[in-house]
Amino acid sequence: MSFNARVSYTANGSNATFAITFAFLDSTHVKVFLDGVATTAFSVSGSNVIMNSNPANGVVVLIKRETPTDARLVDFQDGSVLTESDLDKSADQNFFIAQEINDESQSAMKLDNSDRFDALNKRIINVADPTSAQDAVTKNYLETVWLSPSDKSNINLVAGISGISTLASNNANINLVATNIANVNAVGNDIAKVIETANDLQEATSEIDTVATNIANVNIVGTDIANVNSVANNISGVNSFAERYRVQAGVPSSSNDTGDLVFDTTAGKLKVFDGSSYQLAGSSVNGTSQRFKFVATASQTTFSGADANGNTLTYDVASGTAFADIYLNGVKLDTSDFTATNGTSIVLSSGASVNDILQVVAYGTFSLASFSAGNLTSGTLPIARGGTGLSSVSGQAGKALIVNSGGTAFELANASSAEVYGFIKGFTPSTVNYTVTVQSVGGQNKYFINGEQQKTLELLEGNTYIFDWSSATSHPFRFSTTSDGTHGGGTEYTTGVTVDTVNYKTTIVVASSAPTLHYYCQYHSGMGGQANTPEPANNTLQVITTNQGQDNITNTQYNSFTDTLFSASGFTFSIDGTTGNLIATI
Repeated sequence: MSFNARVSYTANGSNATFAITFAFLDSTHVKVFLDGVATTAFSVSGSNVIMNSNPANGVVVLIKRETPTDARLVDFQDGSVLTESDLDKSADQNFFIAQEINDESQSAMKLDNSDRFDALNKRIINVADPTSAQDAVTKNYLETVWLSPSDKSNINLVAGISGISTLASNNANINLVATNIANVNAVGNDIAKVIETANDLQEATSEIDTVATNIANVNIVGTDIANVNSVANNISGVNSFAERYRVQAGVPSSSNDTGDLVFDTTAGKLKVFDGSSYQLAGSSVNGTSQRFKFVATASQTTFSGADANGNTLTYDVASGTAFADIYLNGVKLDTSDFTATNGTSIVLSSGASVNDILQVVAYGTFSLASFSAGNLTSGTLPIARGGTGLSSVSGQAGKALIVNSGGTAFELANASSAEVYGFIKGFTPSTVNYTVTVQSVGGQNKYFINGEQQKTLELLEGNTYIFDWSSATSHPFRFSTTSDGTHGGGTEYTTGVTVDTVNYKTTIVVASSAPTLHYYCQYHSGMGGQANTPEPANNTLQVITTNQGQDNITNTQYNSFTDTLFSASGFTFSIDGTTGNLIATI
């Protein structure tokens, strides 16, 4: 391609196709002049101009490029993706405009060193022959003295070129290029980087595209660069924290320091390294204790997951010891009768019988601080809140340590009268919900209780049970003391029973000493099953005290106590970590 943005030919009268020797961005930028007169009677095909008709012999055919200067061909937007073609097109537009300006400048008429312009008389004079030049107007002077016939033809040709007018109308853009020539030069000096950028844009996934796609994240990093630098400056502390706290299956086997934490994803527990092994960092039991009840199936040995009340079994384990008491049908089992080491299941040494009741009482893992009375010799005893504490125990023999009347400090005082603690074990009733559905089994409808066919129920005396049969409205749920109820010759049992025929629910509050019951369908036989009504085991503990002598305990109350403890000020109470028993020591 030519470095000029124009090319001219002399027509021979038999040719209509003329080659374009310069590059252009769009066919509309290609202009054609016949003897200096612009024409549109042509088309552009590839790198050729094809005239609609053959120009006459001797006609000068001028083909030139006129790149738009009044608007950018590519308008870049913030956050847009830069492509090689857009960069090339934008750069080519500027280059082509500059090239065209250069062409126009080279074709302009110039004064010789011996000529000058007479501004007063608006004419050109020759320094070597000013007298004869001053006698003629500029046009005649040029025509007669300086211009040859071919020069005159060229001047007329230039006058007819529309590019001259275009050049004048784009004077502002030319000045803009001149003003920013430093930036143009900077682009030229960094052309290697421009090429590198263009090559990157040709990649399947370019770095520029990646940055543009994630510009929101880049802006976030830019906004928070101070925090990023802060993290970088404290990377040793960050790494130290990463070593101190870990999340993994099981516990680390090495690189353990006292106080290290790990969340064991297998056990689902947070554990802390005590210097020799990892222990639970907190109790998995809600509060100080939690109870679970399971109704055994035939020969069942493993009990885990949701119990009869929908609570998921969990208990604490430390150094292989379970913090839980296990009862089978109300009898506490010895540790040799079961295995409880994983915190989520109980495994009996021998299988339970059908409908055996397995109860688990889980205790939270905590330690009560111990303080030796031998340390109370002198000095100040620390206290939790306010006060001045004890300055000395010298001369205070026989006195007990109590909290002062203001509740701000400990003080020594004479021992109070005996304190009585009465313990009453009892049962606190609860409400249990069952979902009743009906399915055809062997061609006959059967009740399914919580998805189990004709489930044998354990309805503890005092509890409330709600049976929702809204999914089986054609089979009203009833109770009887006779198997299959009225279909077996019996009658409906109604003690403590409420039937809601609007919401399709049957509710029973199991009475004390209730008989063994059977549930059945009011309209269809052979659908129901048995409902046992055992006495519940104790699940609550009530403590009644004399409140440091302020309250009295009657004989009736005393006789109702399951266990009694006598004490006085100065006693220390603790919980036995193995048995869970309350221990009082002096």
